[in-house]
Amino acid sequence: MALPRDIPCESIMESLADGVFTVDTAFTITFFNRAAGAITGISPVEALGRKCWEVFHSSLCDGACALGECIKKDTTLLNQSIFIVRPDGNKMPISISAAPLRDAAGRIVGGVETFRDISDLKRLRKELEGVCTLEDIVTKNKTLARSLDILPRIAESGSTVLLLGESGTGKELFARALHTLSPQKNGPFIAVNCGALPGELLESELFGHVRGAFTDAKTDRKGRFAVAQDGTLFLDEVGELPLPLQVKLLRVLQERTYEPLGSDKTLTTNARIVAATNRDLEAMAATGAFRRDLFYRLGVARIVLPPLRERPEDIPLLVDTFIERLNLLKDKAVTGTTDAAMRLLLRHDYPGNVRELQNILEYAFILCSFGRIGADHLPDYLHPQSEAPHAPASAPASMRTIKYRAALAALTRHGGKRMETCRELGVTKDTLRRILAQGPDT
Repeated sequence: MALPRDIPCESIMESLADGVFTVDTAFTITFFNRAAGAITGISPVEALGRKCWEVFHSSLCDGACALGECIKKDTTLLNQSIFIVRPDGNKMPISISAAPLRDAAGRIVGGVETFRDISDLKRLRKELEGVCTLEDIVTKNKTLARSLDILPRIAESGSTVLLLGESGTGKELFARALHTLSPQKNGPFIAVNCGALPGELLESELFGHVRGAFTDAKTDRKGRFAVAQDGTLFLDEVGELPLPLQVKLLRVLQERTYEPLGSDKTLTTNARIVAATNRDLEAMAATGAFRRDLFYRLGVARIVLPPLRERPEDIPLLVDTFIERLNLLKDKAVTGTTDAAMRLLLRHDYPGNVRELQNILEYAFILCSFGRIGADHLPDYLHPQSEAPHAPASAPASMRTIKYRAALAALTRHGGKRMETCRELGVTKDTLRRILAQGPDT
């Protein structure tokens, strides 16, 4: 059906749900519809006259420009998935189609690109693949997925939360997610490391002090409870709190009041408390090293984060996530890892947990600028001694070691998916878990 001749082309493009923009041969934006503004977070008025890469900051703006290739080779591009970076720093996946733009005489005078937000499609695909996501947290682990499932309800409740887990398991990431999903999300998120300061300084840090409260206290100072008003106060390493401060913290939790150091003036706080520790507070309470009443008051809602060695199925997923982020931060084009590199990453037990994996990949990015991260890009300590040059011949592997290596290799082939690994090996999930937990003979 032919379109009425009196309807301008721009009016038609403005009515589309997809983003549409055009550029001239110098890649200056000459048209930018309303949908493009809604998707990118940049209004048409701001976009017009700017270079397209200044607006989109896409994964193709480093020299592999899709629109540029279409103009140069006089060809079209359909439905390529890329990502752009919005002004707020959030990365958004989009699908683009591009083609040359011609004048009435048929000469190429620029290019036109349409794009759509495929965030929901990406999210659905992850759900179908068994990936659970919330805020910046991703997992295939059932235990952690259950925690993510109830996290929004815990966040909404306003209750005090205690995050338990080894160092590096992502407790602060969970604390930030709790804040972002809570009614306090528009207030500040304030983090305090309770193990970083001695008692008197920590008391001042938390509750503030008045002038003359101690040597060098020459002015009044607000504490973190005051700064976190209407927001969230994250008490990391809460197991390091000295007993006198535990008493004061308990009072804050029960009565929502406190006095700054050296003051007799009572202040109130509505800051939501989220605490975290890598210590066994229940065992400490049994020995008197931590107040039992404070332990129960902090742990109205408890979330236990499993160590990375107990969820190897998350390693390939986390590797992809960190590579994606590091590409943005380091302006590189790393596409993944080789099979050999992934085998090394899967068989490591990660005493430093997720933080250690992140550091490993950051190191790899120093040596690898593009393409896939290889085994030679990983830190030396990940390589077993038997792979070191001139290593002496090793004794024949035991059956336990053979089973462990076979399980790791199968897990690598299936991208960390345990059910597929079990089907290949012909074992149950419990057997696979036991093989991985036992590890090789040492």
